[in-house]
Amino acid sequence: QVRLIESGGGLVQAGGSLRLSCAASGRTFGTSGRTLSTYGMAWFRQAPGKEREFVAAVPGSAPYYADSVMDRFTISRDNAKNTMYLQMDSLKPEDTAIYYCAAALLSTMKDLIGVDDYDYWGQGTQVTVAS
Repeated sequence: QVRLIESGGGLVQAGGSLRLSCAASGRTFGTSGRTLSTYGMAWFRQAPGKEREFVAAVPGSAPYYADSVMDRFTISRDNAKNTMYLQMDSLKPEDTAIYYCAAALLSTMKDLIGVDDYDYWGQGTQVTVAS
């Protein structure tokens, strides 16, 4: 099992920045062959009344972004710390949502952007951008 815990959400004015973190833990970490590097990881978000949508993924080293956040958000990971980050700059009111961290073993992943592509989810952290 993998446990994911997000942090760093909050209230910010439009144009501001926030940095989200996702800390991974669980019995699989530390066992032979199983470190954070064996997992693809991503951020999703869900606004009220809308479906959960893909934000960014870092399956290995090369990141991938949704068009709506390209050039504003930066995803990164520190495998040694079992932590993933999302630096969010130039925030807009439409970025307001609950942000979720997700993970799946790289060997099982067929795609990057679908909710069904990930097996493990955090509880979410609220991001609110005021206009």
